[in-house]
Amino acid sequence: MDQAMAAWPARVAAEEALARRGRTLDADVLIEIGDKAWLASIRRGQVAELRRGPFVLPGFQLALRLTAEGMARFLSPQPVPGWTDLMALRRQGALRIEGDTTFFFAHLAWFKGALALLRQGPAPAVPAAAPTPWGEPGFEPITGRYLRMDIEGRPHRVYVEEAGEGTPLLLLHTAGSDGRQWRDLLNDADIIRRFRCIAFDMPWHGKSSPPAGWQAEEYRLTTAGYTGLVMAVARALRLDRPIVMGCSIGGRIVLDLAAEHPESLRGVIGLQGSAFTGSYYDLSVLHHPRIHGGEVCGAMVSGLIGPSAPNSEKWETLWHYMQGGPGVFRGDLHFYAEEGDLRGKLARIDTARCPVALLTGEFDYSCRPEDTRATAAAIPGAKAVIMPGLGHFPMSENWPGLKPHLLPVLEGMTAGR
Repeated sequence: MDQAMAAWPARVAAEEALARRGRTLDADVLIEIGDKAWLASIRRGQVAELRRGPFVLPGFQLALRLTAEGMARFLSPQPVPGWTDLMALRRQGALRIEGDTTFFFAHLAWFKGALALLRQGPAPAVPAAAPTPWGEPGFEPITGRYLRMDIEGRPHRVYVEEAGEGTPLLLLHTAGSDGRQWRDLLNDADIIRRFRCIAFDMPWHGKSSPPAGWQAEEYRLTTAGYTGLVMAVARALRLDRPIVMGCSIGGRIVLDLAAEHPESLRGVIGLQGSAFTGSYYDLSVLHHPRIHGGEVCGAMVSGLIGPSAPNSEKWETLWHYMQGGPGVFRGDLHFYAEEGDLRGKLARIDTARCPVALLTGEFDYSCRPEDTRATAAAIPGAKAVIMPGLGHFPMSENWPGLKPHLLPVLEGMTAGR
């Protein structure tokens, strides 16, 4: 560790992206790894001075205290599921943050990138990000339009995109993002040949604005409100027993849909779905006057993406998060991390009436593979698949990695039904 820390200031200085992200970062940070400690004087995103401990009552704005075992797993040359990100270490109990924690989250992207540079040797290889030219201009098969509808007695304009024809497949995006996450599925000829695929932006997300009067309220997603929204959209579009597939919060709410509305659905698919996860950090940092909302939302979820995801897909997924409205990601997590505990409803789900499939990436440390397995085990007849190499956003981070796992599930839900 001493050798890696000695080389760390130069490695940070060589990273242009860190210089940009740390341009307003000035602090003295205590970094403690096991029984060793360093005091880093960081100025404008550069490690201006690094002193090795031990220290007696050192002065610092922020202290990062990591276990030696946790740091070893984090720095492994081969990514270890559940240990690839600073927030993963926090969830595992291997990282304690002391001092000005809002300062840490305000510069979360810098801290994640800088500490990852302590890995020895080259970073794990990812697919090349060089884009392939489109060639001649042309339209995709996706059409988008606004659906005027009342939700809980209030008028809304809900933005809807769809492609294909056949069995209706209603698609639910993740917390804090929008329907653009389904772009690859909506362009996939094998899917849209047999399914009418429909992705909509929830109110407050993407192109679906909040309802009139939003400025006088605080957005909070609830189980009842979310299930009611999905069923209202299905009715408004006159969908005949759709399959509903959602990811993250969408992968959670499909369980409530299966429990409450089995007769109206052909089946449900939860990507990164489990009945409960809880929270492993203070959610208030996602909507804080001292923290840039878009920056922290993108940084917060960056480590949830699988390490083999192409860089272009990874950064487009994060861009959607960086564009979210103030407090919207926080409001979605009211359901995901606080109110929306569905463990008590699982016994009510009858998979003979509404089949349930849960597909989870092995590198997701939010909805962990063990969370998905436990949920599926509590639902007789539910199917659980843990997908190698994938993270929390399989449809947008790595569609080719998700597709082979998804096609058999869709086939099973449409055969003879």
